[in-house]
Amino acid sequence: MRDIDKLISEMTLEEKAGLCSGEDFWTTKAVERLGIPSVMVSDGPHGLRTRMEQTPDPNDSIQAVCFPAACATACSFDRELMQRMGETLGEECRSVGVSVLLGPAVNIKRSPLCGRNFEYVSEDPYLAGELAAAYINGVQSKNAGTSIKHFAANDQEHHRMTCSSDMSERTLREIYLPAFETAVKKAQPWTVMCSYNKINGVYGSENPHTLTEILRDEWGFKGYVMSDWGAVNDRVKGLKAGLDLEMPSSGGINDAKIVQAVKDGTLDEKYLDLAVKRILEKVFLYADSLPEKKPLDIDKDHIIAKEIAEECIVLLKNEGALPLPESGAKIAFIGAFAEEPRIQGGGSSHINTKTIVSALTAVKDICEVSYAKGFNREENDTDPALLEQACELAKGSDAVVVFAGLPDSFESEGFDRSHMRIPDCQNELIDRICELNDNVIVVMHNGAPVEMPWAGKVQAILEAYLCGEAAGEAVTDILFGKANPCGKLAESYPIKLSDTPCYLTFPGDRSAVYNEGVFVGYRYYEKKEMPVLFPFGHGLSYTSFEYSDIKLSSDNITDKDTVTVTATITNIGNCYGKEAVQLYVADKTGFAMRPIKELKGFEKVSLAPNESAEVTFTLSKRDFSYYNEELCDWYAPTGKYTIMLGSSSADIRLSADLMLTATVKLPFVADENTTFEEFMDYPEGKEAFEILFGQVEKQMLGGEHFDENAVRAMLSGMPLRQIRSFGEITDEKMYAAIESLNRHFGGSKWQVPPEK
Repeated sequence: MRDIDKLISEMTLEEKAGLCSGEDFWTTKAVERLGIPSVMVSDGPHGLRTRMEQTPDPNDSIQAVCFPAACATACSFDRELMQRMGETLGEECRSVGVSVLLGPAVNIKRSPLCGRNFEYVSEDPYLAGELAAAYINGVQSKNAGTSIKHFAANDQEHHRMTCSSDMSERTLREIYLPAFETAVKKAQPWTVMCSYNKINGVYGSENPHTLTEILRDEWGFKGYVMSDWGAVNDRVKGLKAGLDLEMPSSGGINDAKIVQAVKDGTLDEKYLDLAVKRILEKVFLYADSLPEKKPLDIDKDHIIAKEIAEECIVLLKNEGALPLPESGAKIAFIGAFAEEPRIQGGGSSHINTKTIVSALTAVKDICEVSYAKGFNREENDTDPALLEQACELAKGSDAVVVFAGLPDSFESEGFDRSHMRIPDCQNELIDRICELNDNVIVVMHNGAPVEMPWAGKVQAILEAYLCGEAAGEAVTDILFGKANPCGKLAESYPIKLSDTPCYLTFPGDRSAVYNEGVFVGYRYYEKKEMPVLFPFGHGLSYTSFEYSDIKLSSDNITDKDTVTVTATITNIGNCYGKEAVQLYVADKTGFAMRPIKELKGFEKVSLAPNESAEVTFTLSKRDFSYYNEELCDWYAPTGKYTIMLGSSSADIRLSADLMLTATVKLPFVADENTTFEEFMDYPEGKEAFEILFGQVEKQMLGGEHFDENAVRAMLSGMPLRQIRSFGEITDEKMYAAIESLNRHFGGSKWQVPPEK
C-alpha cells in the first residue's frame, strides 16, 4: 500500500505542479526519483483510439475493434449489455497499456443537430445515467479507469470553447446533471472530464459550483477531474475550483503559473497537494495492479461487437415486409451504404478498425441478392446514371432494401448540423423506387435523428445508427430474421426541425439560452401535444408482448418510503424475443410545472413464445421529485402520482395510482407580488401582517368608513406592492421589510398549505 501523503511531502513544488498536467498529448508525467510512473489515457468510448508506440503523431492510432457508438448502444436499454461492452473494453485497455478510457459521454441530446450526438447516450437523463454506470462498472472491473464526459452542458459544437450554457438551477439539476450523478454514485468513475463551455457564465474547468460543491461535496466523487483537451482557461483558478489534471501538456507554461501562485501566496498549497493526491491514487491503482500483458484479441472482440450491435438496431416500422425470405424471392440491395456502411462518427472517437463487414458481404452467407449503388456516398447531388441503374433493378425485384444515411461530412465533432435532412440524392432515390416497387425497406446509417419525408411510402424502416465494424452482419441477420430486433429509441424523432424544443435558440453564440427548461425531447413533445415521427422508447419486434397484472406494494406512501412495482410480461408471438419494459412516473398533484411523465425505470426481458416473466421496479422519493430552487433540494409534493408501464413513451400498457405525502416543509418566500391571502394560509400570517403592514392598517382604521374586518378583507387579496401604496412606505422600506420577513419566517417554520 503506497503512502501517498509521504510521497507528496517528498516532492518539490515544481514536481507537484508538473504532475497536474500531461507529459504530452496522451500521458501523465512521471517522477522517477520517487517511483511515480507515467500512465497513458486513450480516447474512446466505443473502442480504443490509442496512439501507436514510437510515433510523433498523437492521432496515429493502433488498429482496434470499433464497437457500436453510444447513439446505438443506448437503444439497447440493457444494463447487462453495457456492462459486458465495458468489460471487453477494459480488457482491451489492459492489453495495450491504457490506464483511463475517455468516456462515456453523457451530455444530453438537447437538439438533434448537435455534432457529437452520435457519441452521446440519450435525451433522457435517467437512461443516460443508468447505462453509463453499467458501462463504467464494466470497464473498471478490469482495473482500467474511465473518464465520464463532458461535465457539463456541452450540448453544441458551435463555439463550444467559449459559449455559455445558461439555464436555471432546476434545469441543470433535472436534465443536464443527473446522468453524471447516477454514474458517480453507482460506479465512481476514476475521473471526470470537464467541458470546454461555460456554465452560467463560468468555465467548466474553473467552476467551483459544479466541480466541488456538487460533484464532490454532494455526490461524493472520489476520483480526479481532468480537463478536456485544451479546455483550461485560468489554470490557478481551475485548481482552486477542483480541476486536478490539465490535458494535454501546456509545455510547462501553466505549471509555472501554479508554482508562482503558491510562492506569491495567491494559491494555498493545500489545493495543489489535494490535486496531486487525487491523481496519484488513480495512477497507483492502475500501476500496482498490472497483470501479465495479453495480446489484443481483435477477432474475438469483433464477434462481441456484432452481438452487441444486434441488440441495438431499432425496427421503426414494419408493414409485414420483414423478415425477408432466404429463398424464393428476388431481393435487391440498393445504396452505397450497403457496400460501404458508415459505422462511426468523426472526431476524437474515430477508431482505426481492422475489419469492416458490409451488408453486401454478410448477405452472401444467407442468400444471393442483386446490387446497385444508387448514389455516391459522400455527395448530395444525384448521379443520373446511378439513379437509373437502381430504378431498373427495383422494377424487377420482389423486395428492395435501400441502405441510406448521413455521410461523414454531415455530422462530426467540431460542428453542428444545420438541418435534419439526409442528402437530396438519397431522398430522390427512395421516392423513385417507391413509385416502381411496393415492397421497399429502408436501412438507416446515421448518428442522430433525420427527417424521413418518405416514411409513409415504405414498408419497413430499420434504424441501424452507427453500429460499429460488424454493422453489416448485424443488419443482415435482422433483415432475414436470424436475429429479432429489440432496440428502442433513446431519443425522439421529430417530424421536422422546427418542431424541436430549442429550434429558436440552438445553437447559441456567446450564450446558449436554455429557454425550454426541463422540457427536452419527449418531455417537450408531450407537453405541447405535438406529434412526432417516432416517439422516445419506440421499437418493434418480430413477436408481440402482452403486459398484465400491475401491482404496487403500497398505494399510500410518504416521501420517506419506497414502493415496489411489479407486472407480468408475456411473449404472445411465435418467436423468441426481447422487450424493454419502460416505467414512467406522472405527477398529478398540479403543484409545479412538470413534464407529463418521466422515465424512472426500465428492464429488458428475454422470452420464448408463450413464456412469461415478472418485472420488478423500486421507486423512492427522488423518482417522484422535482428540483425545488427555494428548498435547494429535491421535493416530492403531496398528492396523486400515476405509475405507467409501456413499450414506449407513447405506448402505455398498464397504469396504477398512488398517494404520496410530503414530510418536508418548504420555505415560504414572500416578494412584492405576494398577497396576504397567501399569508393567511399559515398560522404565522397574522404576525407577518403586523410586522410588515401594521402602519397601513393603522392609517386605514383611522378613516370613518373602515373597521378592522373591512380593512383586512380589502387588503387580503392585494399584492404587497399595492398595499404599500395605502401607507407611507417607500419601495426601499417594503423590500427591507420583505427581506426581514423571509429571514424571520423562512425555512422549516413554513409549511406548504394543502391544495384547495
